[in-house]
Amino acid sequence: MTIDNIILWFQSWFPSTNITILFITAVFIAALVIFAVMAINALVAVYAERKVSAFMQDRIGPMGQGPGLHAGKWGLLQTIADTIKLILKEDIIPRAADRKLFIIAPFIVFLGAFIALAAMPWGPTLIVADMNIGIFYILAVSSFGVIGIILAAWSSDNKWSLFGGMRSAAQIISYEIPAALSLVTVLLLAGTLSMQGIIEGQSGTVWWVLPNWNIFNNPFSFLAFFIYFIAGVAETNRTPFDIPEAESELVAGFHTEYSGMRWAFFFLSEYGNMLVVAGIAVVAFLGGWQSPVDGIMQGAWWGLFWFLAKMTIIILIMIWWRWTFPRLRVDQLMNVAWKVLLPIALLNLFGVAIWILLA
Repeated sequence: MTIDNIILWFQSWFPSTNITILFITAVFIAALVIFAVMAINALVAVYAERKVSAFMQDRIGPMGQGPGLHAGKWGLLQTIADTIKLILKEDIIPRAADRKLFIIAPFIVFLGAFIALAAMPWGPTLIVADMNIGIFYILAVSSFGVIGIILAAWSSDNKWSLFGGMRSAAQIISYEIPAALSLVTVLLLAGTLSMQGIIEGQSGTVWWVLPNWNIFNNPFSFLAFFIYFIAGVAETNRTPFDIPEAESELVAGFHTEYSGMRWAFFFLSEYGNMLVVAGIAVVAFLGGWQSPVDGIMQGAWWGLFWFLAKMTIIILIMIWWRWTFPRLRVDQLMNVAWKVLLPIALLNLFGVAIWILLA
């Protein structure tokens, strides 16, 4: 359901209401829905991350809050308890900090992921803003968060925060290039920048059996998926690319001086960015809301189910990576971007163009 659909629904009930008021109301409702999606995603993902890490390390994980059978508790409410704790914690601002920038920085980081989700197609008709430049818009606004990270680092008047902010700026800018180049291969195949158009171009089957998703379309788009995924994980500052936060080197990196809900907003944004990266991967390479079996289990609600299922798998792989791979050094991190992923992405782009010409 788009903004226009919400406005038309309100007009059917309140025909004499000013169109500006209806538009503001529709945008407000859509914003609330997106915020709820981000909040629920963070709650579920944090709980999943704790349980997955516990399983991988042969531990039990959180079990102090909520109902359950295993050892008396499952810890289902542990993340909610932590959220309440963060809300009640004292909000400390360092005396030497630039107060205005320090306060606004977490919200700028949050805003990048928040507005990116407005163009995410959750189903055939479930999208807030169906733009004809949807993927370009998401790539543009999702990198908005690095400005907030730099502001947070600089305004804290803390050298460890500043080091983390500079690392984050270098890292995100570097990995955006191979990520964008890998998505250009999808644009060549789809012939459109529209998120819904990219998904609709992946209907049917390929190689007689497989769904006609871009990951299966040709060897070059198959490789492009992995380039994008690696670069996407790096852009979210997650292990093994969590150099900007490296606790063993920088205390906590760019958010060292933050506490309470301001600190929580950084992590809400991190899980929101995971949602954006996973969503783009699903749209560009995994058929979006399309069913794995052509012509079966299609429709609005089935589309939402398939989209969420694919995103969940991608996010679980990100969590699995965190507890599997060691953190890279700064020089290794930059070498992977500029000397490995970028050349492969460029060659891959030429390969897709040639494949299309010969097809």
